[in-house]
Amino acid sequence: MKRMAEHEQQPDDRSEATDDSPAKASRLKKRRVRLVLLLVLAAAVIGGVLWYVRYQSVGKFMQGTDDAYIQADAVTISPKVSGYVDAVFVADNQQVKAGDPLLRIDARDYHAQAAQVEAQIDVARANADGVRAQIREQQAAIDKARSDLSAARSDAAFAHAEVIRYQPLAASGAETREKLSQLVNQARQADAQVAAASAALTSATRRVGTLQAQVAQAQAQGKASRAQLDAAQVNVGATVLRASIDGRVGDKTARIGQFVQAGTRLMSVVPVQQIYIEANFKETQLGLMRVGQPVTLEVDALPGVEIRGHVESVSPGTGAQFSLLPPQNATGNFTKIVQRVPVRIALDAGPETRKLLVPGMSVDVTVDTRSAKGSVQRIKDEQEQHNERRAR
Repeated sequence: MKRMAEHEQQPDDRSEATDDSPAKASRLKKRRVRLVLLLVLAAAVIGGVLWYVRYQSVGKFMQGTDDAYIQADAVTISPKVSGYVDAVFVADNQQVKAGDPLLRIDARDYHAQAAQVEAQIDVARANADGVRAQIREQQAAIDKARSDLSAARSDAAFAHAEVIRYQPLAASGAETREKLSQLVNQARQADAQVAAASAALTSATRRVGTLQAQVAQAQAQGKASRAQLDAAQVNVGATVLRASIDGRVGDKTARIGQFVQAGTRLMSVVPVQQIYIEANFKETQLGLMRVGQPVTLEVDALPGVEIRGHVESVSPGTGAQFSLLPPQNATGNFTKIVQRVPVRIALDAGPETRKLLVPGMSVDVTVDTRSAKGSVQRIKDEQEQHNERRAR
């Protein structure tokens, strides 16, 4: 009986032990949960404080945008003269240096024009030489006219002397008055010959001036022809199109045998080593942006690669102001839209990195504006001082 009683009591002890173990496990589990929650809450609070401190000291001064693209000041290659393309010296995407020939236009017509103008120069030169020869002949004619005038004056002087000598003789009756009348007539004729010789000399002298004017005219025609020759030679030189900068050939449409008009776009030379970033920031992001501030760049074509740069310049107007049709907000209904201002960013990257970048690629840009964080307060102080002076 005693053993049976003991045997009956043992299951009760086991049941009490099994009833206490789940309760203890539950309490331990609750303590662990509370501890984890406290740790998580503490980590969240610490993380929030750290984020707030970092945002106030760094984050709010980082201005970023994904409206940014790689740009380059490409040069459009267009001919100055019209004609058929005679040769193309470059291929698509080829690297060229400044001065390298790109293509040639058939220059035979322009060589002919230059030869024609050279002939006009020779004609003008020959005309000038011919007139100069006439001037030399005219000098001989002037010398002859001067001699004739001198002879006429001598004859006139002799005739007048005879008249003076015969006047007293005719008055005394020693000579007839008919003889005196003949001498007076001869003196008048001599005076007329003097006048004629003087007029001839004047005409011959003035003829030299006319001939000299013709020489000047021929020289002017020669200068005009030489100017035309220079223009023709420029056109001859313009038949060979050369690269004005170092870069790569792109958008090439020139083909041998193609007739091109002056100003037709045939290709572009892109200075891939002189690329830059054009980032369009909102106007609300420009308050602290200054030239020279550091920039972090992430190009979509190079994921995970950070490229350094710096702010080079800020556009003097928003993109809307330089558009083909600027907005006229004074007409119609007005809806305020945040404007964007182009900011030019220079790349601080080596040649190996630049080789991988081409104009048109998308870029994420972040500008560190901490260097200007005190400028807003200075502007406020300046305005307060200005307002105080106006109030006085």
